[in-house]
Amino acid sequence: MLKDYCPRRLAIREHNSWHLSKMEKFDKLGLSKKTVDVFEELGFTEPTEIQARTIPPILEGKDVIGSASTGSGKTIAFASGILENTVPGKGIQALILTPTRELAEQIGKVLGKFSRKTGLKTIEVFGGVPIERQFRLIRESDIVVGTPGRVLDHLNRRTLDLSRVKILVLDEADRMVDMGFLPDVEKIIRDCPKERQTLLFSATTSQDVDRVSRKYMKNPVEIAVEKYVDASKLRQVYYNVSPDQKFSALVHFLQKEKNGIVMVFSNTRRTVDSIAMNLKRYKINAQAIHGGLDQKKRSRIIEQFHKNEVNILVCTDVAARGLDIKGVTHVYNYDIPKTAEEYIHRVGRTARAGEEGIAVSLVSNRDYDNFRRVMMDDSLKIEEAELPEFERLRPVFRKEDDKRSGGYSRGGSRGGFRGRRDSGRGGGSPRGRGGSRSGRDSGERRGNRDRRDSRRGGGSYGRSRSSSGNRRR
Repeated sequence: MLKDYCPRRLAIREHNSWHLSKMEKFDKLGLSKKTVDVFEELGFTEPTEIQARTIPPILEGKDVIGSASTGSGKTIAFASGILENTVPGKGIQALILTPTRELAEQIGKVLGKFSRKTGLKTIEVFGGVPIERQFRLIRESDIVVGTPGRVLDHLNRRTLDLSRVKILVLDEADRMVDMGFLPDVEKIIRDCPKERQTLLFSATTSQDVDRVSRKYMKNPVEIAVEKYVDASKLRQVYYNVSPDQKFSALVHFLQKEKNGIVMVFSNTRRTVDSIAMNLKRYKINAQAIHGGLDQKKRSRIIEQFHKNEVNILVCTDVAARGLDIKGVTHVYNYDIPKTAEEYIHRVGRTARAGEEGIAVSLVSNRDYDNFRRVMMDDSLKIEEAELPEFERLRPVFRKEDDKRSGGYSRGGSRGGFRGRRDSGRGGGSPRGRGGSRSGRDSGERRGNRDRRDSRRGGGSYGRSRSSSGNRRR
């Protein structure tokens, strides 16, 4: 399936051939004049790669698996099939499942624009808002866009009838799996007619996504769009920092670059909240967004971004997936993601539409394992930069966040991420396979020296990192 599809060489060849014929228009893909007119009136005149390659098989009624990152134009791809095959007033004929409320809202707004020209009615169904209001709107709608939990809630209440569904879309399927929605998704799929068209879009692959496609799709056409970072437009750098320097370094960079839209990524909700709170303490207008916020607050934050009232968003990967935020100039990895694919997804938020962008990773010793995995992708050109001088700040982090967030904890790491040179020396190799035992031992010895230094008055970062951290694990 997806994981076996399209070796890298084939993907690159197909990607290059796409550019040779990029001027092909929507009217050459088999769409009706009515749908093409709708697209053109809304400013969509030239298809993206994923659109050009998936729309023809979608219009033929085939099941399709599309592998492409966020921002590649997947919504228009599956919307084309829905617009061509849905009749107003005939009940729910299309169901689109998404992992997050924001993505459901975003897709709903796009389909809502089309509905003004086609007469189709779309409803977004997700939690965090009163469910009663959705009862009436569902009865009047032709298309449902929703998160698995709320859709399943409606099915259990018998307020949603999927018996007439002709097209089922699983958007960001990998994220739905990561967020634990797979059991709900499977229950929903079983409630849909067996004779239907199923479209699955995913930025990454996994065994669970592969199993869903094998179990619930019929001879799907598999289309993989090469995911890459345009090195000519995106500058990628990383800085070696000690954990207690991270926040100070971030503030220095944000104060230096006062223009543009910035996304700061962290791996946990708690760290996101702590970073945003401390940035505000230092007069930097930032907003946090993650899955723990209620829908009203999340929608308000996104609206502030669209109105340019806020230009710094601190977020987790889950909350950021699928958000339509244009004009991002800088991406900061406060925490390093676990995989190269997640890194590519993050930094792909900038350097879009021919614009230049900068991706900055703040790498401390706690990030070495993740960063090594990221650097194993030979397509990524991430250069080490010299850490500038900056004021050492004293942010206030909760005790449980100190070990991961670079809050006010004493001391710091003594080494740095030295790339290939220090494989096996304790710093770790970005393209290595885990480092040598001697490297790990040297790191432990440095930690022991840090703890001895702390008892002599030299700072005690080592204690909070090693002792309490090991107990928690």
